[in-house]
Formats: sequence, C-alpha cells, structure tokens
Amino acid sequence: MLTFLAFIVAIALLIAVHEFGHYRVAVACGVKVLRFSIGFGKPLLRWQSKKGGTEFVVALFPLGGFVKMLDEREAPVAPAERHLAFNTQSLGRRSAIVAAGPAANLLLAVLLYSVVNWTGVQLPAAILAPPALESMAAQVGLAGGEQVVRAALDGEAEVEVRSFEDLRWQLTRGALEGQDVRLWVLGDKNASEREFLLRLSALDSQDVDARMFQKMGVTGPLTRPVMGDIMPDSAASQAGLRNGDEVTQVDGKPILDGQALRVLIRQSVVNGKAPTQAWTIVRDGQRLLLNVTPRVVQENGQPVGRIGAYVGAPPEQVLVRYGVLDGSWQALVKTWDVSLLTLKMMGRMLIGEASIKNISGPLTIADYAGKSAGLGLTQYLIFLALISVSLGVLNLLPVPVLDGGHLMYYLWEGVTGRPVSDAWMERLQKGGVAVLMLMMSVALFNDISRLFG
Repeated sequence: MLTFLAFIVAIALLIAVHEFGHYRVAVACGVKVLRFSIGFGKPLLRWQSKKGGTEFVVALFPLGGFVKMLDEREAPVAPAERHLAFNTQSLGRRSAIVAAGPAANLLLAVLLYSVVNWTGVQLPAAILAPPALESMAAQVGLAGGEQVVRAALDGEAEVEVRSFEDLRWQLTRGALEGQDVRLWVLGDKNASEREFLLRLSALDSQDVDARMFQKMGVTGPLTRPVMGDIMPDSAASQAGLRNGDEVTQVDGKPILDGQALRVLIRQSVVNGKAPTQAWTIVRDGQRLLLNVTPRVVQENGQPVGRIGAYVGAPPEQVLVRYGVLDGSWQALVKTWDVSLLTLKMMGRMLIGEASIKNISGPLTIADYAGKSAGLGLTQYLIFLALISVSLGVLNLLPVPVLDGGHLMYYLWEGVTGRPVSDAWMERLQKGGVAVLMLMMSVALFNDISRLFG
C-alpha cells in the first residue's frame, strides 16, 4: 500500500507542477485556458475559475494531465476572442508556454534539493568497504576501511566528499563522461592523506550500467561485521553467537565488513553442503572461537548458506546540512549536473555506447517510490527531485508529441519564417508516438526483468 500511495502522490505532484507551468505562463501571455486537468478519465473533482473561466479537473487516472487552451486549430474561435487563442500568439510567447512545463519540473527539483540541503539529511559516511580482488579499487591498492575526503575528475577542481552519496555521484559522473577520478583518502585518524587514481576512462561503454560500481569496487559503505537479531534454533543460535558479537576472522581470514561476511556465508556451500567454519569473535572485549555451520537453503534454484541472523551493523552516519544560500546553490548545481548526465546517458544509449537496460519504467519508479518513502520524508524528497529532473529533461527532447518536439517546430518556424505544414506535422506526430511506444515497451520490459527476473 505504501508503494502504491507513494507512487500516486509522486506522479500526481510532478504532473500537476508540469501542467501548472504551462497554465501559468499561458495566462501571463494572455492566452485563454479552457481546461486544466490532472489525470484522465472520469472527473472526480471539478470547479471553475470565476476570473478566467478555466475549468479545473482532477480525474480518475492521475498518470497524465493536460492544459487545453483556446486554439483555432482545434475549434472555431469567436472573432472577439481571437487575440486570446494560442495559435495567434507570437513565436516567443508560444515557445515560452511550451517550455514552461519542463522548466517547472526543473525548478521543483531545485526547490526539493534545497529543502533537503537546508533541513539536513543523515547519510552513510564515505568509508569504503573491502573491494573485490579483481575490481579497480583493489588493483590500485584500496583495501577497505579508508575514508574518502576529496575527489576530482580529470581537469576539474577537487571537491569535498561529505558522504558516500557524494562519492557515488563523482564516480557516476566519471563513468558516464569517460574520465578518471582521483580520490584522497585517510586510512585512520592518525594517517596522512593518500591519493588514488581510478581509471574509469578504461571502462567499456557497455559497463556503464547498474553493475558499474561492482567493477569499480565501490559497492557500498563499510558496515562493521556485527551480529544483529538471531533467530531461535538457527545455525547462529546453535553455534553460540549472540547479538552484538563482532566477527574478526573466519577460518583465519580477516573480516572487515558485514557485506564481506554475508558473501562468505552465502558462498560457503560446496557440493550441496556447508562445512563448519571457525569464527573468531569479540564479545565484551574478549576474543572467543566458535564453530559455525551454515545451513543450506535454496534461493532461486541455487544452494546458498544461511545462519539465521542479521549480519552487519548499519554504516556510520554523518549529518549533511547547508545554509540557505549555499544549500540553494548546491541544489541548483545538482539539478544542472543531473540534467546533463541524463542527457549524456540518453545520447550514449541512442548511439549504442550504453545499455538500454538503464531505461526504467513505471514499475521501477513505483518500487523506488515505496522504498524511498519507507526510509523517511527526506529520502522521498530526494527521489521526487530526481524524477522531476528526469521528467523535465525527457519532455525537452526533440521528439514530436513532447514539449521538445513542439519547440523543434518553432525553431523551424523561426529559421524559415513559416510554420511546419499540416502534412508534415501529421507525419512527425505519428513518428513521435511510435518512438514513445518503443521507449515505453523497452522500459516495461526492463522493469519486469529487473523486478521479477
């Protein structure tokens, strides 16, 4: 239920803001708006503005919306109202009205990011978990436990890394732009800074997908290998493990991270059986040796090890907060950066340099809406900001039927001095619908593969 409500609220809000952008600029330009609708289908709420005569509607299916303006191309217009019609406006005014929808979504993203920056958010600290042996991080000498304090892409100034999210963002930028990233890290409180270079320019173009962080070796923040809730009659209970025990070694192998311990337990099955492991733990300041035998369970048809306990403490958290001016500027920069990276990713997918598996549809959006809402209001606002940027950028693409397609028509009109002919308009609109249907089909297929595959 939370996922459904979070998704509906997100879509309705973003569509309402988008359509309000069109509506408000249309009114400011002197265009008569006949209907402002959020959703399609049977109207649930309906009222009419006394001043402008606009009918406002909230319909049954909130997965879209529209602003219907007075227009001679759609219906006859009385001579006395011709100056209020959309099609009689100047090229500049028509362009402003069309561009106002995407612009409203981008401004909403700036506002949401600003609110998050002003109120502050608890985020995982940029302390690295042990990387896989074959990963880039391991190859350059990172072992896990280091705290990243600064980062820089090639040719750019160093930026402070305040959280693990900051680190992921810089690495994402480097991967998408094909640039190496320098990291400055601290091994412990008494150690001096060390510099490492991740050669993200060596990533294959098809590596820029959901698995790219695994290839980098930066999959998540460090989590202490501490035992949490232990189920009765489980392998962990029978071995004598208790809540709060910290694991330091398994079969003589040092354990630094909860994720590494979970992987070790999962992969303990050999020929359908899980051998007994010698665990060295620290309990109340004392070292103990316990024998733990994971139980074999089937997961997606594969045998994996389980001990029946929550493994790993939450990562260390830091409060990230900015002042009013700095927070607003950071929000503006973040919205700009996300917009540019979204466009670059779309461009790379178009020319085959990035996988189309990165396209997400409504099922994935709904899933993330529910997950972010479950984490609290701040995470939900961050999710809304990201989707608002995506909606704004998507609508600015030069695809007929989208706002960017109409702006493309106006560009042609501005250059040639004449509008696109009705015949060409019809052909382009049909092509635009076909492109959108193809994108929606790919997105839905990716959603099903990602969530149910």
